[in-house]
Amino acid sequence: MVERTGDPASAGDAEGVAEALDRPLPEGVRRRVVALVADAFGGLTVTELPAQLRQYARFTPTRRAKFAGNAMAAAVESDPVFRQRVAGRLRETQQELAEAIEGGSPPAAADPEDVAALAYVLRPAGWVKLVEAAGEEAQRASAERAGEEAERELRRLREELAEARAAARTEAERSRGELEAARKESDALHRKLRSALSDVKRGEAALRKAASELESVRSAAAVRQATAEGEARRLRARLAETESALETSRRAAREGRSVEDMRVRLLLDTVLDAAQGLRRELALPPASMRPADAVDAVQPGKMTPRDIATRALSEMDPALLDQLLALPQAHLVVDGYNVTKTGYPTMPLDKQRLRLLGGLAVLAAQSGAEMTCVFDGAELVAPVLLAPPRGVRVLFSKPGVTADELIRQLVRAEPPGRPVVVVSTDREVADGVAKAGARPVSSALLLKRLART
Repeated sequence: MVERTGDPASAGDAEGVAEALDRPLPEGVRRRVVALVADAFGGLTVTELPAQLRQYARFTPTRRAKFAGNAMAAAVESDPVFRQRVAGRLRETQQELAEAIEGGSPPAAADPEDVAALAYVLRPAGWVKLVEAAGEEAQRASAERAGEEAERELRRLREELAEARAAARTEAERSRGELEAARKESDALHRKLRSALSDVKRGEAALRKAASELESVRSAAAVRQATAEGEARRLRARLAETESALETSRRAAREGRSVEDMRVRLLLDTVLDAAQGLRRELALPPASMRPADAVDAVQPGKMTPRDIATRALSEMDPALLDQLLALPQAHLVVDGYNVTKTGYPTMPLDKQRLRLLGGLAVLAAQSGAEMTCVFDGAELVAPVLLAPPRGVRVLFSKPGVTADELIRQLVRAEPPGRPVVVVSTDREVADGVAKAGARPVSSALLLKRLART
């Protein structure tokens, strides 16, 4: 049989060098290991067997386990090559369980002793813990059997106590009858009667003591069992928390990379569009400047949303909004209900939304700017059946989050340098987005601009 480099068994042995049992292999696990090795004999040739086991090659698995159990257990422990060959056979005959154990997640419904025996042969990472866990499970089962035997013994003693009491009552009644019939008998009969009663009392006391000791044994076994179960639950809970925290951290890392890539790409597009627009606006010829030409020259400033207001336009002039949306990669964020309740408050909310979104769709088609309309979703009792118009992103805030907070989150999500315009009459919203670098405008200005479409 040709050994393969990189085989999982070889990896398990390499890791197993640092792992070793510090106590004898539990008897139940040892029996399972011997049975697995005995079954695996059938798939190996005589030359693949250790010298001390070749004489048992023609035996049946049952006879091999009976006559060569100790030799097979010693060979698995001391002969890595033989153990790898047996592990290869087990991976073929018990493929699913072997893969689960080598993957570090044995099935919860599997017999712990089967899992420990297979892990002992395969030697994956952590096999020592699986074997020790099987030993602890065997001890717990032994404690349960001891408790059951104690209960049976207690029932037997109670039955014997009842029989003794019945016999004592019978003996007392017989003694009283004889005492009435022969009052004139000697004092020896009285001493016999008193001695019998004393023996009965001592027997009852002994039975009570035995019952008390048995109850103490049962209580101690129950306490040990409860402690073991509590520790197992605590370990399972810690394992679940660790797996959940690991998955959360991985998800956060993936999302963080995705958001940062998007922000950098959007900022790069903004800078490229701004540079192309500035080149067209200035009608720059091919570069022909020399270093001396730059002495004492005045460089033109970059156009930002804040500079638009210095062009002698009123804060209520619709042309101001047109100039803001003409900036490269401009993003218009609209406080939906703030605009609709300013412009047409008497209409139902669904009609307000449709009217505003229709106007924004026309404005988006005219300006080419990105547009996001935010509505407060706190009072929604059911999902809104709304098809967003082309070019307009529609968002509703989640329960517990106001539309103002969602607008501030949108502004903070944008990269520094991108033109962001926020439409809201709410002073708190305007001040907050202005600190984040956005340009606030009033709802009345947007309503005037939409009236022109």
